[in-house]
Amino acid sequence: MIQVTTKEVIEKFNLTLVSGHEGIGRYITTSDISRPGLEMAGYFTHYPANRVQLIGKTELSFFEMLPTELKKERMLKLCSQDTPAIIVSRGMEVPKQLIDASNETNVPVLLTDMKTTQFSGRLTNYLESKLAPYAAVHGVLVDVYGIGVLIIGKSGVGKSETALELIKKGHRLVADDCVEIRQEAENLIVGSPPPLLEHLLEIRGIGIIDIMTLFGASAIRPYKRITLIIELENWDPDKTYDRLGLDEEKMKIIDTEITKLTIPVQPGRNVSVIIEVAAMNYRLKKMGVNAAQEFSRRLDEMISYQDEIDDY
Repeated sequence: MIQVTTKEVIEKFNLTLVSGHEGIGRYITTSDISRPGLEMAGYFTHYPANRVQLIGKTELSFFEMLPTELKKERMLKLCSQDTPAIIVSRGMEVPKQLIDASNETNVPVLLTDMKTTQFSGRLTNYLESKLAPYAAVHGVLVDVYGIGVLIIGKSGVGKSETALELIKKGHRLVADDCVEIRQEAENLIVGSPPPLLEHLLEIRGIGIIDIMTLFGASAIRPYKRITLIIELENWDPDKTYDRLGLDEEKMKIIDTEITKLTIPVQPGRNVSVIIEVAAMNYRLKKMGVNAAQEFSRRLDEMISYQDEIDDY
């Protein structure tokens, strides 16, 4: 199961740890965030204890209206065994009852200066990204004309060498050898490099090179949405390759279907130029311009015209 620790959230958003220091290793397993207004009123029947609890001005102002004997009881229930963290927004003063309950149950209480809605949105986006379904794919991810192109193929077919040619032409490297892919939304998968391989490219005969050092910061990017997959394979004379482009092949990664092209590799073929054209052609198709369909339409018109002449 993919998990994020409370400590990671503290470091990411520069939060202040008020109490419950021993619980910063607790795991956050969902991107949902709870505003415990009903719980402040005493309704814990459906309390989502496994979520991060975000307390804003509304919840605290209601809490201050409660009798003293109820304040401690409510806060003890709020600090359950499954609660990963309780965050107070707007830099407001944390109630003493919450601090006491936090230290007793080791539930971290954190403080942020951000407004409640603003922080909720940022935290949700962060958790959705970190907790998204994950897969690792052997290949190279390159940003070509704004299109995230995932180049796959057997080892030694020339993926990294092709990526190097693309980088020299001004395109940007995202990841080489291992691409970490997360599905951040429906039909949206994003690829990034493992921390160990950031900015690095392996070229047989040379070794590992640092793309950012050689070509500058403009030659790399930390992540990119994947919209096109290109598989490189050695030319097989017995195999029939698509020459029109009317049929569109798909490849499924996690739960997303991505357009896939197969490019045969042989001496004399400039693969990097072919990938550039494939990226531009993919963009044109998304804009409604399909050269293969236009050719098919012209051919049908010519055949129909010839049939009319023959009938006449």
